[in-house]
Amino acid sequence: MPSKQNLLPVTGALSGALVWGLIWYPYRVLQDAGVSGVLATLLAYLLAMLCGMFMLPRIRREWRMPGRKGMGWWTVVLVLSAGWLNIGYVLAVLHGEVVRVLLLFFLAPLWTILFSYWLLGERLNRYGYLVIALSVSGAFIMLWEPQLGLPLPNNLAEWLGLSAGMAFALSNVVSRRAAHLSVEAKSCSVWLGSVLLAAPLLLWQGNLPDQLLAIDAQAWLLLALLGVVLCATTYVVHYVIAILPANRAIMLFLFELVVAAVASYFLADEAMQLRDWLGALLIVSASLLSGKLHAESK
Repeated sequence: MPSKQNLLPVTGALSGALVWGLIWYPYRVLQDAGVSGVLATLLAYLLAMLCGMFMLPRIRREWRMPGRKGMGWWTVVLVLSAGWLNIGYVLAVLHGEVVRVLLLFFLAPLWTILFSYWLLGERLNRYGYLVIALSVSGAFIMLWEPQLGLPLPNNLAEWLGLSAGMAFALSNVVSRRAAHLSVEAKSCSVWLGSVLLAAPLLLWQGNLPDQLLAIDAQAWLLLALLGVVLCATTYVVHYVIAILPANRAIMLFLFELVVAAVASYFLADEAMQLRDWLGALLIVSASLLSGKLHAESK
């Protein structure tokens, strides 16, 4: 049982996992209503950013501060990586099998180890090598197709899920590097990055005025609700990461896989094969062990 001191972050972690395990469904509803994934991402995160700027005035003050206490180049990297994390994730779950996409996304501990070594100079401990072995083995089992050769993602959606996991790992490492930024500023970087990266993709698609005019009142209401939920969830997740030990936070966030597996079965009629379950077991084990990377170093 969590103590009263940890009850709020634990509840926040489980709430964030619940939201991210279900977030694919409203995006699919919007797509069926004629709102593309890129447009839905831009509008939802724009609304989330406006909501956050209104509710969290500290963001405006912090982003105007000069020098190291302001934004800096690390914040630019954080904005871009967080932006691609969300766009890649949305497009992947829209066009791929939800649980397979999420499992590829949860290879993030593998990329975290590599980015931590390159950007922070952190060395692997014994758990680091085990995380790499489990992650690679799980991905190999999931993706291996004898007739296709190399065990690579099977389609664009799976590549997007993999790249979103890499962006998630990079944003986490850069977030640790930019420790001078507050939870509010880091949350805003997620919203801003998603808007900035979605905008050129949307312009490349073309027909933006027609797409906007085609959105009906029900879709606008869903987008507004999505924006508020994303605003709250982004802040809560960054708060949890700042409060809870890494190993405990990862265990709680893995609840997202359970939610996604159940929801995709009932809402999208998706079922995993035996090798997917075996690969999932290894990848989840790697995610659980990744918490030891920080616990051992303390």
